Amino acid sequence: MTQAKRTKGNGRAEAKRLVELVQREVDDGATSVEQIHKAIANLPLEVLDRLDIFEETSKGARKVQEATIGAMYDVIRKVNDEVGRLAKELLTGRPPHKPHAG
Repeated sequence: MTQAKRTKGNGRAEAKRLVELVQREVDDGATSVEQIHKAIANLPLEVLDRLDIFEETSKGARKVQEATIGAMYDVIRKVNDEVGRLAKELLTGRPPHKPHAG
């Protein structure tokens, strides 16, 4: 193998590792921000929990809130996966695949 091919291969491998590192950091960051988001959003519901007359209302609101916040960060993670997949495909010279709908 020539030096140029080795260097090119090493560069691609390093770039792929960088893509994976960035993906991991984005996922970890999204998880941290999601936890903080849920904790802050939960504060007013905790006040309602202490008022006995609003206990059922706060339970329902909490379920909706957790599902909504969770769905939002799931989209961020899905976009991160797709961007990472696209970056890896571009680095290997393969044509990008079309993501599945849904």
